[in-house]
Amino acid sequence: MAKINCAVYVRKSTEKGLELEFNSLQNQEEACRSYILSQAFNNWEYYKTYTDGGISGGTMERPALKQMLEDIRKGLIQTVVVYKVDRLSRSIMDFHNMMKEFDKCGCNFVSITQAFDTSTSMGKLTLNMLLSFAQFEREVSSERVRDKIRASKAKGLWTGGTPKLGYDLIDKKLIINKNEAEQVRYLFESYLKCGSLSELEKIAESKNITHKQWITGKGITKGGKPLKTSALHRLLHEKLYLGMIENKRTGQAFKGQHEAIISKELWEAVRKKLKDNDVSGNHTRTKNDNLLTGKLFDANGIAFVNQANSKRKTTKKYYYAVKGLYLPTEQIDKLAQEAVNEILNADLNSLPKEKAIALKQINFSDMDYFEQRGFIRNFINKVIYGKDKLTFFFNADCGMLAAYTGKCLNPNTESLEFISDIANRQIIYEKAVVINRGLSRNTYNAGKTGLMSINDNNRLIVRAFAYAWRYKKLYESGMPTDDIAKQEHISKRTIYKYLNLAYLSPKLVNQLLAGTMSIPLQKLFEMGTSKQEFQE
Repeated sequence: MAKINCAVYVRKSTEKGLELEFNSLQNQEEACRSYILSQAFNNWEYYKTYTDGGISGGTMERPALKQMLEDIRKGLIQTVVVYKVDRLSRSIMDFHNMMKEFDKCGCNFVSITQAFDTSTSMGKLTLNMLLSFAQFEREVSSERVRDKIRASKAKGLWTGGTPKLGYDLIDKKLIINKNEAEQVRYLFESYLKCGSLSELEKIAESKNITHKQWITGKGITKGGKPLKTSALHRLLHEKLYLGMIENKRTGQAFKGQHEAIISKELWEAVRKKLKDNDVSGNHTRTKNDNLLTGKLFDANGIAFVNQANSKRKTTKKYYYAVKGLYLPTEQIDKLAQEAVNEILNADLNSLPKEKAIALKQINFSDMDYFEQRGFIRNFINKVIYGKDKLTFFFNADCGMLAAYTGKCLNPNTESLEFISDIANRQIIYEKAVVINRGLSRNTYNAGKTGLMSINDNNRLIVRAFAYAWRYKKLYESGMPTDDIAKQEHISKRTIYKYLNLAYLSPKLVNQLLAGTMSIPLQKLFEMGTSKQEFQE
């Protein structure tokens, strides 16, 4: 008689009691293993226990259950043993689907406290009746919980959930966190100024405003991630900040037992602007919020215009001039900000003294987001995009600069090459850039891919070689590429791509890492794939 591998599946809906020395899950397992032992004459043999603690039986999203079903499909299990039917599932539909899967794989199912035989029609009826009562019990329990939450919210009580930015939870009550409350107010006020969630995301990043960070009862730190447009949209609609407790299921809002963070006037103003900007579900719409709008031109003098592409509920913005030439707004604006910083921190002794002093008195890093944007718009007269470079024409008019000067002098005097055009009261500065376009074949199209500074590109090159040498070490130690890919959570194709870099000529590698040569990352990968050698 062939051996029958028996798997034990145990589950508990809540985590309460799991910390005990002998808990419900252990009790279920011992009873099931004893039953398997009693069936030794049928050649039953214990195989493995699959445990889901603190997970409802009304869902199939259970790690141990998924692993057990996968092992059943592989033919490793011939019988599944549970303490009661509802331990496997409390949903009739889910249970039926599992039974179909069991039948297809030739796997039996046994509940040790409820005797039935699924091979007969009466046994199937008994099983369905048991499942119906299990599902009924789950739904009644859910209704009971919902009713309690509804009544608590009607009294203005916090009923739990993810902590919100601006409040701390003390003795199950929401208490204002002063620093976070200031951040919340700043976000509401900033949205009124910029009117764009995508811009608000940049503002939050510049001020280091993130999701609420808190420590769970188990001492695990959660939250603290950057605020994206979707999260900011939810935050600006959160009535909690008005001192209200909202029942999302019914749409009702009740006076809360916590203090408000923002005024009703500010809430209404933000709500009106959100409504005006919400078009077809696109919450990132804005009129002209690009930093270089009207100032960016190609080498032929054609002006770039704003263009946006919405896909999968996200909007990507570009500067567009001629067919096939799209420059990603975020990357170009970042390069413009870098260029401004480089000029202000440079050695300006070649400029007339009054202009040099005016520029050195500008404390760009201490400006808030809106001040920085205003200064950049006034400081940059024009930007010309050419292949491999951006040429900036900065406004060196003392009258304009005077509006931004402070009392402190910037002590930085870094070496930088630029042209002082005194006659036209401007500074001309060329910034080298690199197009990283992945595997795209259009060598001139920097849009929808990557445009970055030489320094950023060099950092990518160094990181690529670090990965290449890591994979080379694993490969030469005898580890199969399948195992390397699995360990590093990448594809075999990516492994081979980096391995090609690891075997490039040492002369080429030294030039790249020393910074004496700079090429786009994708070109480096192409050289590795085709085994090209660098030609000086």
